[in-house]
Amino acid sequence: MTTKSIHRIHLAETVSTNTYARQRPRPEDILLVSTDYQTAGRGQRGNSWEAERGKNLLFSLAFCPMHIPASQQFVLCELISVALCEVLSRYTDDIRIKWPNDIYHRDHKLSGILIEHDIEGTYIARTIIGIGLNVNQAHFASDAPNPISLCHILGHETDRETLLTEICDTFAAHYHDMLTAPDSTLWRNTLHQHYTTLLYRLGAPAPYRDVQGTFNAILRHVEPDGRLRLEDEQGTLRSYLFKEVEYIFPNREVNHLI
Repeated sequence: MTTKSIHRIHLAETVSTNTYARQRPRPEDILLVSTDYQTAGRGQRGNSWEAERGKNLLFSLAFCPMHIPASQQFVLCELISVALCEVLSRYTDDIRIKWPNDIYHRDHKLSGILIEHDIEGTYIARTIIGIGLNVNQAHFASDAPNPISLCHILGHETDRETLLTEICDTFAAHYHDMLTAPDSTLWRNTLHQHYTTLLYRLGAPAPYRDVQGTFNAILRHVEPDGRLRLEDEQGTLRSYLFKEVEYIFPNREVNHLI
């Protein structure tokens, strides 16, 4: 890696990079754990993550953001989501963030992110961000509804090491900027605005479902604490936390809770 603050451990195979990172001592800077294959890769909601051996990027970033209150943890979700979008947008267009942190190309899932925090008191003691990014996989065998890879989009394979370096360097640069910003509130507001502009379905009417049933709404914004705000057809703003609302996709079954 070109970023001096990142220490890398690469494994030919592991259960999951998040699990391995958790077993390591807490890092002083940023620990990158990467692998060619996960025997039990995890996604959100306890789902597994399908990835063909040696074809994709499977990695975790572990660090100790002890300056960030637990109440502000969503900023780290925004930071990694924006970093991934910035890098992937160098390769193709139409890269968006499906709230809270799936990376989409048009209506298809390109990358998933699993973020785990250790909380001590009111602050975050350690964060582990696990990322699965579909790079060179041509066929998906699972029943995942809408996977896509860079290979599908571009029509050719991409060098995984180059892409990994770009992602980690971009994340590390943004993280360093956050730590050293003269006005941390202004910096976080700017990041939040950037995250918002990248949201999948922002400002567009679309179908959703919550515990009360299916409805049409427009995605208006996301609060700094991560709450999704949808405006329904009656003009009412509805607020949702993670897992409280579903996206519905045309010509497809209802997607998982988001």
